Amino acid sequence: MARFWACVAGAGFFLAFLVLHSRFCGFRLPPHLHFAFKISWRSEEILYRLDVDWPMYSEYFTGATFCVAVDSLNGLVYVAQRGDNIPKVLVFTEDGYFLRAWNYTVDTPHGIFAASTLHEQSVWITDVGSGSYGHTIKKYNSFGDLVQVLGTPGKKGTGLNPLQFDNPAELYVDDTGDIYIVDGDGGLNNRLIKLSQDYMILWLHGENGTGPAKFNIPHSVTVDSAGRVWVADRGNKRLQVFDKDSGEWLGAWNSCFTDEGPSSVRFTPDGKYLIAAQLRLSRLLVAAAPPIGSIGRCSVISTIQLADQVSPHLLDVSAKTGAIYVAEIGAKQVQKYVPMNSFFSSFGSYVSLPEDVSRGSWDSQNHG
Repeated sequence: MARFWACVAGAGFFLAFLVLHSRFCGFRLPPHLHFAFKISWRSEEILYRLDVDWPMYSEYFTGATFCVAVDSLNGLVYVAQRGDNIPKVLVFTEDGYFLRAWNYTVDTPHGIFAASTLHEQSVWITDVGSGSYGHTIKKYNSFGDLVQVLGTPGKKGTGLNPLQFDNPAELYVDDTGDIYIVDGDGGLNNRLIKLSQDYMILWLHGENGTGPAKFNIPHSVTVDSAGRVWVADRGNKRLQVFDKDSGEWLGAWNSCFTDEGPSSVRFTPDGKYLIAAQLRLSRLLVAAAPPIGSIGRCSVISTIQLADQVSPHLLDVSAKTGAIYVAEIGAKQVQKYVPMNSFFSSFGSYVSLPEDVSRGSWDSQNHG
């Protein structure tokens, strides 16, 4: 036993010597030693694993994959990609089989959302192109037939009547049919708009800035089970939160995003965890969702570190399986991460939180 511990101590000393030597003397460690040293210090639980078999054939990705949407009701995954002379929208099953592609009236897709009911399969796309279909938000059926156009096709602007967009980033459609739009991926607008199911403006926040309810590149939007609207305020390195009904500002999360702002935000099916993407860091964050009645402080319980320069742009989560689908513009692919059994053994089950999180140790709502 003594010999064993002596060997362990010797190995640890040797690794430490190599790391210090590489730092101060310019010696580069072999990649496998870098990996081993990092892993040995990692203590957080691994909650997701990469599904290397999704999709069955990755050669269908022929452009820059900007966004992905899951139709959990019908088991479909929609991927929108950019490029010349390629299909802009690809349709897969959640099992990874390719079904079809379409390209009608899609110029330069940025965000996509699947809003299917028992009576209708619909797909919404935000288009930031400069052509005749650009600066609009369009509704399609699952086969690519154009159903509805919001905005003024081919003309960017700030107007509300008629409604105009400038680089609309993403949208979210809730169960009632109300639509939440973040408009301003580097364009004239920096605003959050709520529309009714008949496309009337219910409320909006629309000013560039760093204060409450102001934005700098609002890039992604989602709604949680408590009726709170979450906006990835990417340029301001924070998530902002609003009341779904009144539009009242409820607070912001800053502390998780000091290195880089979030590019995408979604919740797990049980509503207990928030998933955020950081594009330049090629990283996904898993944070504990706040309790009802409080925004609190961001508490990251796990991360998913992707390969360098993969660049996760937007993501979606399957309401059926809890799987995360990530559109990676750097790698030009969509990857699927499935929950580990310890995290989701079945729909609605979840991993136990650390003691300080499970007690609900939240700060006041306006703290980051």
